[in-house]
Amino acid sequence: MPEEIYIPPGGPPRVPPFSSEIYGRMGEANVFLMIADFYGELEQSAIRGMFPADMAASAERSAAFFVGLLGGPPLYHMRYGNPMMRARHMPFPIDEDARQEWLACFHRTLDRAIVQYDFPAEHLPDFRTFLEGFSGWMVNKR
Repeated sequence: MPEEIYIPPGGPPRVPPFSSEIYGRMGEANVFLMIADFYGELEQSAIRGMFPADMAASAERSAAFFVGLLGGPPLYHMRYGNPMMRARHMPFPIDEDARQEWLACFHRTLDRAIVQYDFPAEHLPDFRTFLEGFSGWMVNKR
């Protein structure tokens, strides 16, 4: 019998769009650099096995998503179509431990985001809150 897919209560997180000021300050290059560094953290993490061998290609797809999320052009939509993030993550068994590891990698990257990527400090708390909700929605296994 196949394992039952866990669906987090409450549905996908509802968040207002991020200020275009974030992308305006960071620019595409810094968003891509930040996500590449985040994927560098993931490469050293306990969840490395959940990612393909070519982490650079995964980081690039993810960066395209975050460019649009942070107020830039909808690169992910233009290059890959509708994000459908939960559906795209379904092939991977994501439990709370994996979620916490992913978040820890992102938080380590964000700890240097203001200085290293010119992430506007006033928007960082809301972005961290978004990541908490977003990652919770990706959990598909108890």
